[in-house]
Order: sequence, then structure tokens, then C-alpha cells
Amino acid sequence: MAPRFPPEGLRFLRALKRNNRRDWFVAHRDDYERYVREPTLGIIERLAVDMRAFAPEIVVDPKTSMYRIHRDVRFSANKAPYKTHVAASFPTRGLAKHEGGGLYFHVSPDEVWIGGGMYAPQPAQLQAVREHIAANHRRLRAIVESPAFRREMGALDGERLQRVPRGFPKEHPAADYLRFRQFLAGREIGAATAASSRFYPTLLAVFRRVAPLVRYLNEPLINPK
Repeated sequence: MAPRFPPEGLRFLRALKRNNRRDWFVAHRDDYERYVREPTLGIIERLAVDMRAFAPEIVVDPKTSMYRIHRDVRFSANKAPYKTHVAASFPTRGLAKHEGGGLYFHVSPDEVWIGGGMYAPQPAQLQAVREHIAANHRRLRAIVESPAFRREMGALDGERLQRVPRGFPKEHPAADYLRFRQFLAGREIGAATAASSRFYPTLLAVFRRVAPLVRYLNEPLINPK
């Protein structure tokens, strides 16, 4: 059977959203472990096997992929102690967890998001990626403008500059892509899907479609000139 979240997992996340307090969480910790944490780890373990076929460079590790449920509230005005979603990320081997491009999913009381790309590149990384795009834009277009990619993921998304960044000609054929500060692709689906038989096949299909984009973005970071 394809791994999925039990309905109780979604009910727990909805209840946590209404009762985001330490005393409530402690009283319901067993529910979190049984219906949220353990199913997430089971999904990650299955991904660790299945993703070898199309993205062996992606690190899928139950020990490190799943995000903690606790929020870091030290520098936040929002002092709610817990996240109301469960999430996991999958970086590329040879890069730190939050560097370069990777894959990601989260399940919240409201929706499921599955996808990947490059979320917060450091300035030097972003410059390297832009230079890579400028020199190899046809390959990027072949990935993100293919009919299958557009049909399943839509257009490439992410924050972008108003103008082409300094150092690149305004009329460059990849000007639109050079303005990106983030490179994101994914699908948002209904929260109920997380508890259905369609969840894992959808997760795997999206990762399979987005993996070539992640690989492309990481090329100048893994093999710098």
C-alpha cells in the first residue's frame, strides 16, 4: 500500500491550529507521534528507495529530512510554539541542507504543497546560477517550458527583480529568467489528498518532474568553474 497520512493526522493538525499551546501539545503528544510523525517518517523511508531510480543525487534521510514541529520563536512576534504543518526537505548530496536546490513537501490543515527548486540562494550562489542560465538558457527552457512541465507544474515561480540584474544585457534572450531570485516549481492540492491513496503517487510524480530543474540549478554549485 502506498504510504499516506491517516485521517487522524489531519485532525491533529487542525486541532493544533486551534490549540497552539504547550500544555495542549504535551497532552496530545502520543497522537502527534502516531498520526503525524510516524507516517511522515514512513513516507520518507519509501522515498529513499523509490527516488534512487530518477534522482540518486537527492539525499532522503528519515533522520534529517523531516522538520521539527517546534517553531523558533526567538526573533518572531508570533510566539505560538508549534508549526501547524508537517514538512520534509531533500537536499542535493554535496550541498548543505538549505543551500542549492532541493525537493520539499508539506501537509497543513488547509493544503498540501509538493515541489522543489531553489528557495533562498546566497548572493554568490545566485550569481553562479544566473551565469549558468545566461550560458545555458535553452536547456532551462527545455525543462520548464515543456508541455508536460507546464501542464503539471505551471510556470516557474518565485520572487524576481523588476529589471535584469547588473552585469547582464537587458536584451538577453533569457532576461525573464535572469530576473528570478528564487526558482520554484510545484503543485498545491487539497489537504484531504494527504489521507488518500493518491497522495504518494502524486508526491513521487511531482518530484520526478521537478528533479531535472533542481539538477540544472545545482550544476554550477556542485561543479564550479
